[in-house]
This record gives sequence, C-alpha cells and structure tokens, in this order.
Amino acid sequence: MKDLLKLFCITALLFINLGHVFAEVRLPKILSSNMVLQRDIEFKIWGWAAKGEKVTVVFNDITLSTKTSASGEWVVTFPAMKAGGPYQMSITGKNRIELTNIVLGDVWVCSGQSNMEWPLSQANNPEEEIAAANFPDIRLFHAPRSVQVKPVDDVRSGEWEVCSPETVSNFSAVGYFFGRYLHRQINVPIGLLFTSWGGTNVETWISAESSVTDEDLANRLKNMNAFNPEKDIQRRKDRIDSILNIFGTGETGMVDGKAVWANPELDDDQWLDMELPVLWENAGLYGLDGIVWFRKEFDLPENIAANGIIIHLGPIDDSDISWINGIKVGETLQKYNEERIYKISPEILRPGKNVITIRVEDTGGGGGIWGRPEQMKVVSGDFELSLAGTWKARFGASEINIDLTSTINPNSFPTLLFNGMIHPFLLYSVKGVIWYQGEANASRAYHYRTLFPLMINDWRKQWNNPDMPFLFVQLANYMQPPSEPGESEWAELREAQLMALQIPNTGMAVIIDIGEADDIHPKNKQDVGKRLALAALKIVYNQDIVYSGPIFHKMTISGNEAILEFKNVGGGLKAYERYGYVKGFTIAGSDRKFYWAKAYIDSDRVVVSSDKVDNPVAVRYGWSDNPDDVNLYNAEGLPASPFRTDQWPGITVDKK
Repeated sequence: MKDLLKLFCITALLFINLGHVFAEVRLPKILSSNMVLQRDIEFKIWGWAAKGEKVTVVFNDITLSTKTSASGEWVVTFPAMKAGGPYQMSITGKNRIELTNIVLGDVWVCSGQSNMEWPLSQANNPEEEIAAANFPDIRLFHAPRSVQVKPVDDVRSGEWEVCSPETVSNFSAVGYFFGRYLHRQINVPIGLLFTSWGGTNVETWISAESSVTDEDLANRLKNMNAFNPEKDIQRRKDRIDSILNIFGTGETGMVDGKAVWANPELDDDQWLDMELPVLWENAGLYGLDGIVWFRKEFDLPENIAANGIIIHLGPIDDSDISWINGIKVGETLQKYNEERIYKISPEILRPGKNVITIRVEDTGGGGGIWGRPEQMKVVSGDFELSLAGTWKARFGASEINIDLTSTINPNSFPTLLFNGMIHPFLLYSVKGVIWYQGEANASRAYHYRTLFPLMINDWRKQWNNPDMPFLFVQLANYMQPPSEPGESEWAELREAQLMALQIPNTGMAVIIDIGEADDIHPKNKQDVGKRLALAALKIVYNQDIVYSGPIFHKMTISGNEAILEFKNVGGGLKAYERYGYVKGFTIAGSDRKFYWAKAYIDSDRVVVSSDKVDNPVAVRYGWSDNPDDVNLYNAEGLPASPFRTDQWPGITVDKK
C-alpha cells in the first residue's frame, strides 16, 4: 500500500512538473538578446504559454499585457520607436524571461541560394576582413535549414549575435558586406536575418497561397499534397537496411592504419555500382552519413605512365583520402566545395591497368564526389582521360539519418522553404530584403519572368508590407566565354531579373564584371554587398547618389548603325579596362544571325554596327553565359546590365 501511495505521489508530482513546463512562456528563436527591432514602425513581440495565461512584456518604459488564445498563442504590438539602444526586455507569465542588449535599427532579410550563403571565410581577403569585423551595432541571425511541407511557426535553433571576428566567419559574405556598408553610411544599428539554402529554386520560397495562382506550381502542389512523407521515409529506410545487411557498417577498409580496400588486387566484384559524379543521396543512399569507399580501374599508355599524371576529382563532400595502386597520393579534410587535384609521380603508375581508390567521409547533409563530369579526369600534357562514369562503391563506418530533409530536397515541391525558413519570421518587422538567387532557375528562365515577381509580391503580402524594398543580384558571368555569338540560358535569366525592375521599390546589383569562369561562386563578395547597399541608399534611404550602372532605354536605326540610349548614365558612359573601346555588343539583321559588332560611345549613347549587317534590326550586349569582355560602365564605375533589343523566342521559352 505504501509503495502504491509512493507511486501515486511521484506520478502526481511528475504531472505537476510537466504542467509547469508546458505552461511556461516561450519565445520564438528570432526573439533573443542582442536582437535588432525595426525602428520607425510598429513591431510585434509574440510567443506561447498556457491557455488563458496572462503575459506581460516591458520594453523601453512601455508595458503591454495580453492573454493567450485557446491554442496558447499570444502577441503584443509596440508603437514605432526611433533608432537607439541598448535596451532590456522582460516577458512575464508564470515564468520570467529577460532579454538584454536589444537595439532599434533596420532589419534586412538576406536570402537566396549558395552565393548568398557563401561565408565570409571564403570570400576575398578573409583573414583581413574577419579580423576587422568589430561592429557591435551590426547583429547577425543565422536561420537553420528546414524543409517543411506545412508552414511552421519557429525554427529549431538560432539566436542574434553581435558582429565580431568570433561570430562573422561563417556568416553570409554578401549579407555582411551589405550591412557593413549600409551601417557606415546611415549610422544606425543593422540586423541581418540570414535565411538561405544553396542550390534552391525560386518556387520553393513561395507560399502555397501564391503558388496556386501559377498553373505549373499549382499542379506540383497537388503532387505534394498527395505525398506521404512517413511512407516514403520507411521505404527508403528499408532499401538502405537491405544494403547494410549485405555490407555492414564497420570500418573494415582500414586495418591498423593500412588501407586494405586500396589494394589494387582486391576483388571488388560484389561492390555496388555508382555513376560518378553524384551526391550519394541522389544515388539512393538516402540519409547516409559517414564513409563510402570508391574504386575504379583506368588504363595508361606506357609513355604517359612514365611521365606521371595529374588526377582531377572535382569537389568532394566533405573529406577524402586517395590512393593509386595502393599508394596514398592525396588527402583533403573538410573542404566540401574544393576541387581535388593531385599530382602523381611515375613510380606509382603502371603501363596498362591502374586502380584509383577514394575514401570519402561525409559528416552530415550531402556526401560524395559531386562536381561536373568534366572535372573528373586524368591529365598529362595533351593526354586526357575521363574518370566520370561507373565506379565501385562500398560502405565504411556509417550511420543512417533519414528524416523529411533526406527524403525530399528543397526543390522537390514549391513552398518547402517558405514553410520552414520564411514563415517563422513573418511577425518580425523588417526593413527590406536582399536576394541572390537564379542559378537554379536558369534552364527555365522564361518562367522566372513570372515566378520571381510572384515571389516578391508574395513576400510583401505575407509580411503585410506592400511596399517592402526588395533588392536583388543579377547573375554574374560564369562558364567559358563563347567564341561566337549565340543563345544562353544565363543571359535569359539575367533578362528576367532585369524585367523585375518594373516592380516598384526594387533594385538590382549588376555583377557581370566580377564572376569567375571556373567557379559559380565568385570570391569578390565585397562589391556585391556594396552595390546592393548603393541601391538601398538610393531607393530606401533617398540619398542623392548614382546607384546603378547603365540600363538600356531605347534604340534607333540610322543606316547601318544602331544608336542606343541608356538610363542611369551618371557622370557619363565609359569604356573601362584594357580595350579603350566598347566590347561585348552583337548585331543582327532580319535573318536573326548575330555578329560581333563595332561599338563606340557618342556622348551618352552607344553606336553599334558591323560590316556584315547592312540593315540592323537587333542588338545584344553581354548575351552569353560569360561575356567576359564586356566593359561598358558609367563614370561612377558601375557596369551596364546585359540586355537585348529583340524579343525573339529564347531557348528556355517553353521550359517549366
């Protein structure tokens, strides 16, 4: 009887304690110490507590109280306040929360794909930039990645941090340089709310409410609504378990420090086949974190083996150790985006068959040898041999972490990142948005003409701010420059971005001059941030500055010459850098055949012609993936946006 009474008391106490925990006032992650609250407009403070609980919020000598709703939600709205701080805030219900070092200033959302995600530690001059990043009135919030099929009200982690060398290293380089330039110019606190994910398309960032207005997105949403994530997760687990039952998950490839699976005589007939390059999650190894070994045979002519080779493996996520014929030839740790290039001396090689073995270790997220096929090769002088194609693969020490993120990726359906990475912040008042995205939509550039404005207007609606400033980056130059004029998906995507300037309160940073042919992630993020900040200073803060390079306005034809006029010429048109004359123009007649053109500046106009076109009807400028010789600027040093005067159907016109 005593034992029963004791058990009853323990159980009752447990329920009392649990009830107390559930009743406690709780805040979303975005509301924390060090936060920046938006100045000059009303702002909300919100959270959760027990049903009917009274919650009191005290801030800057103002006290507001409310009661929670039936679902335990509460929100209070403070009046507009001027920039300043630091302040404290207390939130009291059955418990009390104290927040400190709060400032009022301007909050900017930093979003997009990998070029917005690119950290300061991998931008130009990282050591110098990080060491100088002492800005106590710039605050940073880094939202975690989150795929969600339904809108959620909070993120799983995150807090506001004061900008310092200790906190800025892994923060968005574009966001930081934008915020730094802006802060220096307007001298108010700046909050940078980073919510971005590399490789993502624009439609994943649009709400369901707006997605249903586009026929293609609406159809894809129907497929998402029919998707059963729990069933799909179980199916994927079953498949992985069947593979693990064959191979196991122990690290038997290394024994006493010796790479036994690198032995060139090893029988690997029972290993899996995998086509490389690929992230192994995309090859069916869903949720696999840990080690996978890869092997491949390749043949070398006797003279090549005698001279030595260089192996190019492309980027590997995250770490690798590589062997040829059982001899270690290279190792790179924790460099998921760095190409592996290893030089192999002749004594390691054999005429005829050679065996390359790679041990890849992934610590989370995507894993594997994941670059482009042309990045995987053997090179020796003029000799080149592709290593892309079928490889043998086998597990080392590994574990399976299959959840919603590993069973669907951010681009699987529309709305997924809006639900998980935008919706949680909609009650947080912001000044505006900076956006760097488009690479993932380049193959469907015409559809981007619709999708990008749809997203801009959607975010304005969702934030209940119909005039919210939206500043974006036009795609940089990338890939190899063309030898002859032609069509380009990336040019069509830039055109779609240029067209978005028709939406009020938008601005575009042109960076056609700072890209890198061999790297989709140009390191010069300083100029990207500065050009976005110039747009903000003009469009948002009404400063009398030149904030944009020349934008095409109109064309007239005079004989065999096309005469082009521009907006945003600032102090005048200039041809910069090595030529001394204007490069990057092409011209065509009614046959739609484009030729490289001669061009010169005449006051604030550019005159374009070609000996091959007697009766021009169309001109294009910078119309390629990488028009690396474009050099039209204004006197303020800002580059002209690529453009075309024709409206002939492009190569992405029917792609969705």
